[in-house]
Amino acid sequence: MNVSLKLRTSLILGIVGAALIFLMSACAGNPGETAAISPSSQESTGEEQVIIENMGEKLMFTEPPKRAVTLNQHATEVMLALGLEQYMVGTAYLDDQILPEYKKQYDSIPVLSEEYPSQEVFYSANPDFAYAGWTSAFTEKTLGSRAELAEQGVYTYVQESSNKPSPSLENVYQDILNIGRIFRVEERSQALVDEMQREVEQIQDSIGTVSEPIKVFVYDSGEDTAFTAANTYLTSLINVAGGKNIFDDIEKSWATVSWEEIVNRNPDVIVIVDYGSTSVEEKKALLLGKAALADVTAIKNKHFVVLPLSAAAEGIRAPMALSTLASGFYPDKTKEIK
Repeated sequence: MNVSLKLRTSLILGIVGAALIFLMSACAGNPGETAAISPSSQESTGEEQVIIENMGEKLMFTEPPKRAVTLNQHATEVMLALGLEQYMVGTAYLDDQILPEYKKQYDSIPVLSEEYPSQEVFYSANPDFAYAGWTSAFTEKTLGSRAELAEQGVYTYVQESSNKPSPSLENVYQDILNIGRIFRVEERSQALVDEMQREVEQIQDSIGTVSEPIKVFVYDSGEDTAFTAANTYLTSLINVAGGKNIFDDIEKSWATVSWEEIVNRNPDVIVIVDYGSTSVEEKKALLLGKAALADVTAIKNKHFVVLPLSAAAEGIRAPMALSTLASGFYPDKTKEIK
């Protein structure tokens, strides 16, 4: 073998060896670990990366989003409570009125749609971040999948506490802290969580020890049958407020139940969820007019507690919701709650 042939052989073996080393190193790592996802247009800015685990995905943020769109009221109010309105180029899907303390900031942000916007309207805002309260925002029928949005250069975050079984207040706090990390306002998010925790503790202190929790039925809607909360965030709030949801043994988040079963479980109080075209007074009239419910303790005493749907969502309104529930459950114990 002459020298030039030896040289060519040596070069080929070197290239093959380098390629094998590269492939082996690329395949190394934890077998079950999900790769961090970032939009295809992402460029590094030299800032410290923030990696957030969200709904089974790892999201990598090399800089804070600058053009955010919020979808669902509780996501919108988290952003406003953190003072991030200057980064919001659109919002959509309110359940009811925005909290008064954030009305001015909210009014400065374009409302893209009463419900979920079309993809055309959404992309017309040129967003780089979409924050949704519910996974329903990111489907083929709405804005497209999260992967599809990432391909278009849009980060996504879903309020995880709104989309997991039996979420707790701690889950809500974690979502708020995650948004704080994403936008690099960790001190603000921690201060907000600390204040919420302080208010919750005050409410619990006012209730005191409850030896036998009050029995609660949640009425959402329904005439022939009743649609009610089972294992959901509202049930967690009821527990914290010293109550017990009579249907917390159902594994679903929300469920349809018969009036006969409501009679069998005999609630002491009925929480009416206030939203939509059917008014609270209409819901009360329906319940009071049900002959089958005549002997139910809550009906005989006309013991109702009204909770707006926005307060029952996994956001910053937890202390407000707890105050309403606790005052309704134990009015004599909670006179000092504001």
